[in-house]
Amino acid sequence: MAVALAAAGIAGYFGWSLVSRNSPEIISYAQGKASSDQEDLVGRASVIDGDTIEIHGKRIRFNGIDAPESSQTCADGNGKAYRCGAKAAEAVDQFLAASSPTRCVFVARDRYGRFVGNCFRADGESVQAALVRDGWALDWPRYSNGAYAELQATAKAEGKGIWIGAFERPWEWRSDRRTGKSAAEPIAPLVGVSSGSEACGIKGNISSSGERIYHVPGQKHYDRTQITLSKGERWFCSEAEALAAGWRPALR
Repeated sequence: MAVALAAAGIAGYFGWSLVSRNSPEIISYAQGKASSDQEDLVGRASVIDGDTIEIHGKRIRFNGIDAPESSQTCADGNGKAYRCGAKAAEAVDQFLAASSPTRCVFVARDRYGRFVGNCFRADGESVQAALVRDGWALDWPRYSNGAYAELQATAKAEGKGIWIGAFERPWEWRSDRRTGKSAAEPIAPLVGVSSGSEACGIKGNISSSGERIYHVPGQKHYDRTQITLSKGERWFCSEAEALAAGWRPALR
Protein backbone atom coordinates (compact mmCIF):
# COMPACT_ATOMS: atom_id res chain seq x y z
CA MET A 1 0.00 0.00 0.00
CA ALA A 2 2.79 2.42 0.99
CA VAL A 3 4.58 1.66 -2.26
CA ALA A 4 1.41 2.26 -4.28
CA LEU A 5 0.78 5.60 -2.58
CA ALA A 6 4.39 6.66 -3.04
CA ALA A 7 4.10 5.82 -6.73
CA ALA A 8 0.95 7.91 -6.94
CA GLY A 9 2.78 10.86 -5.43
CA ILE A 10 5.69 10.52 -7.85
CA ALA A 11 3.35 10.23 -10.81
CA GLY A 12 1.45 13.34 -9.72
CA TYR A 13 4.75 15.22 -9.34
CA PHE A 14 5.92 14.59 -12.89
CA GLY A 15 2.52 14.64 -14.61
CA TRP A 16 2.71 10.96 -15.53
CA SER A 17 -0.23 8.60 -16.04
CA LEU A 18 -0.69 5.94 -13.41
CA VAL A 19 -2.33 2.53 -13.61
CA SER A 20 -4.10 1.63 -10.37
CA ARG A 21 -2.82 -1.45 -8.57
CA ASN A 22 -6.26 -3.04 -8.37
CA SER A 23 -7.85 -1.89 -11.60
CA PRO A 24 -6.81 -1.37 -15.23
CA GLU A 25 -8.10 2.19 -15.51
CA ILE A 26 -5.58 4.85 -16.44
CA ILE A 27 -5.67 7.89 -14.18
CA SER A 28 -4.35 11.10 -15.77
CA TYR A 29 -2.49 13.74 -13.82
CA ALA A 30 -2.93 17.19 -15.29
CA GLN A 31 -0.41 19.37 -13.50
CA GLY A 32 3.00 19.30 -11.87
CA LYS A 33 4.44 19.69 -8.41
CA ALA A 34 2.09 20.87 -5.68
CA SER A 35 2.99 23.85 -3.52
CA SER A 36 2.87 23.78 0.28
CA ASP A 37 -0.85 24.63 0.34
CA GLN A 38 -1.65 22.09 -2.35
CA GLU A 39 -0.47 18.92 -0.66
CA ASP A 40 -2.28 15.63 -1.05
CA LEU A 41 -5.11 15.11 1.42
CA VAL A 42 -5.66 11.90 3.37
CA GLY A 43 -8.41 11.19 5.86
CA ARG A 44 -11.99 10.16 6.45
CA ALA A 45 -14.16 11.67 3.74
CA SER A 46 -17.53 13.35 4.17
CA VAL A 47 -19.67 13.26 1.03
CA ILE A 48 -20.98 16.60 -0.23
CA ASP A 49 -22.47 15.37 -3.51
CA GLY A 50 -21.74 12.92 -6.31
CA ASP A 51 -18.41 14.47 -7.28
CA THR A 52 -17.34 16.41 -4.18
CA ILE A 53 -16.10 15.30 -0.77
CA GLU A 54 -14.56 16.96 2.25
CA ILE A 55 -11.45 15.87 4.14
CA HIS A 56 -10.21 17.76 7.21
CA GLY A 57 -12.61 20.59 6.41
CA LYS A 58 -11.33 21.04 2.85
CA ARG A 59 -13.60 20.59 -0.18
CA ILE A 60 -12.29 18.28 -2.90
CA ARG A 61 -13.71 18.08 -6.43
CA PHE A 62 -13.05 14.81 -8.25
CA ASN A 63 -10.90 15.38 -11.33
CA GLY A 64 -12.13 14.45 -14.81
CA ILE A 65 -15.70 13.37 -14.02
CA ASP A 66 -19.07 15.02 -13.44
CA ALA A 67 -22.01 13.59 -11.49
CA PRO A 68 -25.68 14.67 -11.37
CA GLU A 69 -26.27 17.72 -9.18
CA SER A 70 -27.96 17.31 -5.79
CA SER A 71 -31.25 18.75 -7.05
CA GLN A 72 -31.08 17.09 -10.47
CA THR A 73 -33.69 14.51 -11.41
CA CYS A 74 -33.47 11.80 -14.05
CA ALA A 75 -35.95 9.28 -15.44
CA ASP A 76 -35.59 5.56 -14.79
CA GLY A 77 -36.30 2.78 -17.26
CA ASN A 78 -40.03 3.05 -16.64
CA GLY A 79 -40.08 6.81 -17.20
CA LYS A 80 -40.43 7.54 -13.49
CA ALA A 81 -38.57 10.60 -12.17
CA TYR A 82 -36.08 10.03 -9.35
CA ARG A 83 -33.40 12.08 -7.60
CA CYS A 84 -30.35 10.87 -9.46
CA GLY A 85 -28.14 13.47 -7.76
CA ALA A 86 -28.97 12.03 -4.36
CA LYS A 87 -28.38 8.51 -5.67
CA ALA A 88 -24.95 9.51 -6.97
CA ALA A 89 -23.97 10.94 -3.57
CA GLU A 90 -25.16 7.75 -1.89
CA ALA A 91 -23.00 5.71 -4.27
CA VAL A 92 -19.92 7.76 -3.33
CA ASP A 93 -20.61 7.29 0.38
CA GLN A 94 -21.01 3.52 0.07
CA PHE A 95 -17.90 3.16 -2.09
CA LEU A 96 -15.64 5.15 0.25
CA ALA A 97 -17.01 3.49 3.41
CA ALA A 98 -15.78 0.10 2.18
CA SER A 99 -12.10 1.09 2.49
CA SER A 100 -11.01 4.13 4.50
CA PRO A 101 -9.16 6.51 4.66
CA THR A 102 -9.45 8.29 1.31
CA ARG A 103 -6.39 9.84 -0.37
CA CYS A 104 -6.68 12.67 -2.91
CA VAL A 105 -3.73 13.68 -5.07
CA PHE A 106 -3.71 17.38 -5.97
CA VAL A 107 -4.26 18.33 -9.63
CA ALA A 108 -5.43 21.96 -9.67
CA ARG A 109 -7.64 24.61 -8.11
CA ASP A 110 -10.96 25.31 -9.80
CA ARG A 111 -12.49 28.75 -10.25
CA TYR A 112 -14.14 28.45 -6.87
CA GLY A 113 -10.81 27.76 -5.20
CA ARG A 114 -11.61 24.13 -4.52
CA PHE A 115 -8.96 21.43 -4.44
CA VAL A 116 -9.37 19.29 -7.58
CA GLY A 117 -7.79 15.89 -7.29
CA ASN A 118 -7.56 12.24 -8.24
CA CYS A 119 -8.91 10.29 -5.27
CA PHE A 120 -8.34 6.73 -4.11
CA ARG A 121 -9.66 4.45 -1.39
CA ALA A 122 -7.26 2.90 1.11
CA ASP A 123 -7.16 -0.24 -1.04
CA GLY A 124 -5.94 1.77 -4.06
CA GLU A 125 -9.22 1.78 -6.01
CA SER A 126 -9.84 4.95 -8.03
CA VAL A 127 -12.97 6.78 -6.88
CA GLN A 128 -13.53 8.42 -10.27
CA ALA A 129 -13.13 5.18 -12.19
CA ALA A 130 -15.57 3.37 -9.89
CA LEU A 131 -18.26 6.04 -10.18
CA VAL A 132 -18.10 6.08 -13.97
CA ARG A 133 -17.94 2.29 -14.13
CA ASP A 134 -21.07 2.02 -11.96
CA GLY A 135 -22.94 4.65 -13.96
CA TRP A 136 -23.18 7.36 -11.29
CA ALA A 137 -20.83 9.83 -12.96
CA LEU A 138 -19.80 10.73 -16.51
CA ASP A 139 -16.43 11.05 -18.13
CA TRP A 140 -15.93 14.82 -18.56
CA PRO A 141 -13.81 15.12 -21.73
CA ARG A 142 -13.05 18.79 -21.13
CA TYR A 143 -10.93 17.79 -18.13
CA SER A 144 -10.32 14.04 -18.48
CA ASN A 145 -9.02 13.77 -22.05
CA GLY A 146 -11.26 10.73 -22.28
CA ALA A 147 -9.58 8.83 -19.44
CA TYR A 148 -12.89 7.24 -18.41
CA ALA A 149 -14.56 6.97 -21.82
CA GLU A 150 -14.17 3.20 -22.06
CA LEU A 151 -15.62 2.66 -18.59
CA GLN A 152 -18.52 4.93 -19.50
CA ALA A 153 -19.22 2.97 -22.67
CA THR A 154 -19.42 -0.21 -20.61
CA ALA A 155 -21.74 1.35 -18.03
CA LYS A 156 -23.99 2.61 -20.82
CA ALA A 157 -24.10 -0.79 -22.55
CA GLU A 158 -24.98 -2.50 -19.26
CA GLY A 159 -27.57 0.12 -18.24
CA LYS A 160 -25.89 0.91 -14.93
CA GLY A 161 -26.76 3.85 -12.72
CA ILE A 162 -28.26 6.78 -14.62
CA TRP A 163 -27.81 4.91 -17.92
CA ILE A 164 -30.92 2.90 -17.13
CA GLY A 165 -33.08 5.82 -18.29
CA ALA A 166 -32.93 9.41 -19.49
CA PHE A 167 -30.87 12.29 -18.15
CA GLU A 168 -29.04 15.47 -19.04
CA ARG A 169 -25.28 15.72 -18.78
CA PRO A 170 -24.63 17.49 -15.48
CA TRP A 171 -22.58 20.28 -17.05
CA GLU A 172 -25.40 20.95 -19.54
CA TRP A 173 -28.00 20.80 -16.78
CA ARG A 174 -26.12 23.52 -14.86
CA SER A 175 -25.65 25.61 -17.99
CA ASP A 176 -29.34 25.40 -18.87
CA ARG A 177 -30.30 26.76 -15.47
CA ARG A 178 -27.74 29.57 -15.58
CA THR A 179 -28.65 30.78 -19.05
CA GLY A 180 -32.30 29.77 -19.38
CA LYS A 181 -31.56 28.02 -22.68
CA SER A 182 -33.53 24.96 -23.76
CA ALA A 183 -32.37 21.66 -22.34
CA ALA A 184 -30.42 19.24 -24.45
CA GLU A 185 -31.98 15.97 -25.52
CA PRO A 186 -31.42 13.19 -22.98
CA ILE A 187 -28.38 11.22 -24.13
CA ALA A 188 -29.76 7.87 -22.98
CA PRO A 189 -33.18 6.84 -24.36
CA LEU A 190 -35.79 5.50 -21.99
CA VAL A 191 -36.09 1.73 -22.03
CA GLY A 192 -39.13 0.50 -23.98
CA VAL A 193 -40.31 3.85 -25.35
CA SER A 194 -39.77 5.78 -28.55
CA SER A 195 -38.89 9.22 -27.22
CA GLY A 196 -38.86 12.19 -29.56
CA SER A 197 -41.70 11.24 -31.92
CA GLU A 198 -45.44 11.78 -32.17
CA ALA A 199 -45.94 8.23 -30.91
CA CYS A 200 -45.41 9.87 -27.51
CA GLY A 201 -48.19 12.39 -27.00
CA ILE A 202 -46.79 14.92 -24.52
CA LYS A 203 -45.71 18.15 -26.24
CA GLY A 204 -42.53 19.86 -25.04
CA ASN A 205 -42.89 23.47 -26.12
CA ILE A 206 -40.41 26.36 -25.69
CA SER A 207 -42.07 29.71 -25.05
CA SER A 208 -40.98 33.04 -26.57
CA SER A 209 -39.15 33.79 -23.32
CA GLY A 210 -37.25 30.49 -23.52
CA GLU A 211 -39.24 28.67 -20.84
CA ARG A 212 -39.67 24.95 -21.38
CA ILE A 213 -43.30 23.85 -20.85
CA TYR A 214 -44.95 20.53 -21.55
CA HIS A 215 -48.62 20.01 -22.45
CA VAL A 216 -50.52 16.77 -21.96
CA PRO A 217 -53.57 15.74 -24.03
CA GLY A 218 -56.74 17.39 -22.75
CA GLN A 219 -55.14 20.60 -21.54
CA LYS A 220 -56.44 23.95 -22.80
CA HIS A 221 -53.60 24.79 -25.18
CA TYR A 222 -52.63 21.26 -26.18
CA ASP A 223 -54.28 21.18 -29.62
CA ARG A 224 -52.91 24.52 -30.78
CA THR A 225 -49.39 23.88 -29.51
CA GLN A 226 -47.04 23.08 -32.41
CA ILE A 227 -43.75 21.24 -31.96
CA THR A 228 -40.75 22.38 -33.99
CA LEU A 229 -37.87 19.96 -33.47
CA SER A 230 -35.31 22.30 -35.05
CA LYS A 231 -35.98 24.81 -32.26
CA GLY A 232 -35.24 22.24 -29.59
CA GLU A 233 -38.88 21.41 -28.92
CA ARG A 234 -39.76 17.75 -28.58
CA TRP A 235 -42.25 15.02 -27.76
CA PHE A 236 -42.26 13.12 -24.46
CA CYS A 237 -43.65 9.70 -23.61
CA SER A 238 -44.31 10.47 -19.94
CA GLU A 239 -44.46 13.42 -17.60
CA ALA A 240 -41.54 11.93 -15.67
CA GLU A 241 -39.44 12.01 -18.81
CA ALA A 242 -40.38 15.65 -19.41
CA LEU A 243 -39.56 16.63 -15.83
CA ALA A 244 -36.22 14.82 -15.98
CA ALA A 245 -35.32 16.73 -19.15
CA GLY A 246 -36.04 20.06 -17.47
CA TRP A 247 -39.54 20.92 -18.72
CA ARG A 248 -42.30 22.10 -16.35
CA PRO A 249 -46.02 21.28 -16.65
CA ALA A 250 -48.35 23.78 -18.29
CA LEU A 251 -50.55 25.55 -15.78
CA ARG A 252 -53.76 24.77 -17.71
